[in-house]
Amino acid sequence: MADGKSSTIQSTAAQRLAKVTDILTFQKTATSILFDPDSTKFPDRKHLPHIPGAPPGALPLDVPKVPAFAREEFQHEIKTLTDGIAYDDLYHLNTQSGTQWDGFRHFAHVATKTFYNNTRAEDIVGPTANDKGGIGHWARHGIAGRGILLDYRGYAQKKGITYDPYDYYPISYEDLYQCGKDQGIDVRPQAQGGDVHVGDLLFIRSGFVEQYQSKTPDDRARLALRPHRIGPDDGQRWTGLAQEEKVLDWLHDSYFAAVAGDAPAFEAWPTHEDYHLHEHLLALWGCPIGEMFDLEKLAEKCRQQNRWIFFVTSSPANVPAGVSTHANAMAIF
Repeated sequence: MADGKSSTIQSTAAQRLAKVTDILTFQKTATSILFDPDSTKFPDRKHLPHIPGAPPGALPLDVPKVPAFAREEFQHEIKTLTDGIAYDDLYHLNTQSGTQWDGFRHFAHVATKTFYNNTRAEDIVGPTANDKGGIGHWARHGIAGRGILLDYRGYAQKKGITYDPYDYYPISYEDLYQCGKDQGIDVRPQAQGGDVHVGDLLFIRSGFVEQYQSKTPDDRARLALRPHRIGPDDGQRWTGLAQEEKVLDWLHDSYFAAVAGDAPAFEAWPTHEDYHLHEHLLALWGCPIGEMFDLEKLAEKCRQQNRWIFFVTSSPANVPAGVSTHANAMAIF
């Protein structure tokens, strides 16, 4: 009891100190959940307020032709209305098969089977299904903001670091820090003296699209159809961000509005830890994950201009109960 009382006193004192500091610096610190959207400073992951009961802690539509993780291939049919005069399109697709955003219904916090905003499976499927957490809510406002590209593939080639994007290869925080340094970007959050602003959109090029374009159709299909099973021995193996504490801290403390990469899973797959980055980003923090973004021309343009920051827009599909959406994204310099 004494420890709990002491902790409460320390927390109250810290909040009062934050208020005094805010008055002197004209800032506004977020000190409680839900965060005041007008706040200018936010806590890092290690200092988040505890919530009782909460868990701890554009490619073409037909690319890839054979999607990973046993997903359905995109099918396009042109329907003739009046021969030579009028036509319609018919699409059959899995929104996870190409360049897409993972929505908040895509991946739960595994241990509690809880999706973002306390959404449960019965909200998604079954007789009580509804649109809670659906992509349609994103469509009301869209996604727009300042984008930052970290071209890890370009950095690795420059430094003689070799890896296969079609195999498990974890990209650590230190890797990204050095990549950013090489590009002239301090990847730390602005609150820690870095160049990342609250609400930035993060893009990471790891080389999947480059490798995909260099392979034959048979090789693409063979690798995409590797057997999928949960666990470290999963036949689906992809380069992506490492599951490590420094990466978790960085992703959280940067307060990215969304994160995206060119790889099929964004994080290194399969995870070798007892958690996935998907759980933290989607289910715990409400941060969209973009996968299989074609960053090739963007990286080329950034290198030419030696400028790795740009404006990004994305128009999610207006599907009220949607799980995911194609990105419909554009970078503007």
